[in-house]
Amino acid sequence: MVNATLNETVPTTELADTVHRPDPARPVVDIVIPVYNEAAVLAASVHRVCEYLRTSFPFSAQVTIADNASTDATWQIAGALAATEPNVRLVHLAEKGRGRALREAWSSSTATVVAYMDVDLSTDLDALLPLVAPLLSGHSDVAIGSRLASGSRTVRGPKREVISRCYNGVIRLCFRNRFRDAQCGFKAVRADVARALLPAVSDQEWFFDTELLLLAERNGLRIAEVPVDWVDDPDSRVHIVRTATDDLKGLARLAWGFWRGRGVVDLGDARRTPPPSGTGGQFVTFAAVGTVSTMVTLALFVVLRTSLGSIAAMVVALSAT
Repeated sequence: MVNATLNETVPTTELADTVHRPDPARPVVDIVIPVYNEAAVLAASVHRVCEYLRTSFPFSAQVTIADNASTDATWQIAGALAATEPNVRLVHLAEKGRGRALREAWSSSTATVVAYMDVDLSTDLDALLPLVAPLLSGHSDVAIGSRLASGSRTVRGPKREVISRCYNGVIRLCFRNRFRDAQCGFKAVRADVARALLPAVSDQEWFFDTELLLLAERNGLRIAEVPVDWVDDPDSRVHIVRTATDDLKGLARLAWGFWRGRGVVDLGDARRTPPPSGTGGQFVTFAAVGTVSTMVTLALFVVLRTSLGSIAAMVVALSAT
């Protein structure tokens, strides 16, 4: 199945004619792999995931390659994979943005649980079953891989480690959230919950994950956190400083919105028992404090970054606030 979105047509007639169409039976899990200019690694990663699903995963599953405006041969390679690998679905978008790709792929999925993983497969695939099990059992609504939870094993450089811990520390300072790692590229959501939350998520880029999780907690949904084995990809396309700055701006936007009473979503049948009385008032108070703290942190980071460097500036800014 090929989904061409945002008025984008499939690049070639040959590709459209040869793409494999997955079994129409509803898959239990849909694993989305968002990609942008990943021609060098896409085939090897998708083959590896598909082999794992065939040999080690007990539920029916499909892999969705969500290409968001690649300019290299990624889309053509995706077409070849769909022609040879059973249960591979393609989604093509005309604009960049990981959040945009996930929104489209999840919204168009027929699976019971929608998930995603980064194309570099930094997270060990053995964490996939523990990730989706709480959702399929009904225990939880959202599940996230965590590099910061007890029991996780993470290999990455000091710069990424410091920035990740600082960013997640800011989130907890602002929102008193219970999850530890907002940005690990390994998440899953019950499809009915995703359909309810996605219209309320504004971001189309890297802050998409954080916004989705904070909205889920804001609405009383249960988030399961799974410790993972994770090895950093040295060829990651993430621009760390720019992404961190955009994320801090996103936190300020959410805190301001929550303080004004926004972020409440009609979950329909997916709604859980409301949180205890008083939680809303506490949330508003911490959101207000968080707004001011986040803005001050961002301002200090921008001022100090040139003279101290990114890591030192982030540490000083967080310490001061």
